[in-house]
Amino acid sequence: MFNAAKDNMTSRAAQYYVNHQIARYGEVQKLKIDSKLRTVEISCLLHGEPSPIDIKVKRYTVESEGGKKFFQASDVSCTRAWLQNLLNDYAKDRRVELPSWADGVL
Repeated sequence: MFNAAKDNMTSRAAQYYVNHQIARYGEVQKLKIDSKLRTVEISCLLHGEPSPIDIKVKRYTVESEGGKKFFQASDVSCTRAWLQNLLNDYAKDRRVELPSWADGVL
């Protein structure tokens, strides 16, 4: 039960953070993190797209290095072929530094 509440709060904070980062491209409508299963589900509406796009991170890791934490998605799927290719080319297995508020919650 504690994990579910923590994941819910983390998901809302992550959605706010990601929306700020991608505002130029669209909006995340739903973001759900499951820290136990190490999965993330995202539904977003990108500018120019007629309907929401669903992205699933089926497996992620969080690594520490030099006092910083890094997120790395190793298995990602998407409902749009063009975005699936983009994610495979530029996001899969790429380490992204986590913001300080995410330290310890993923």
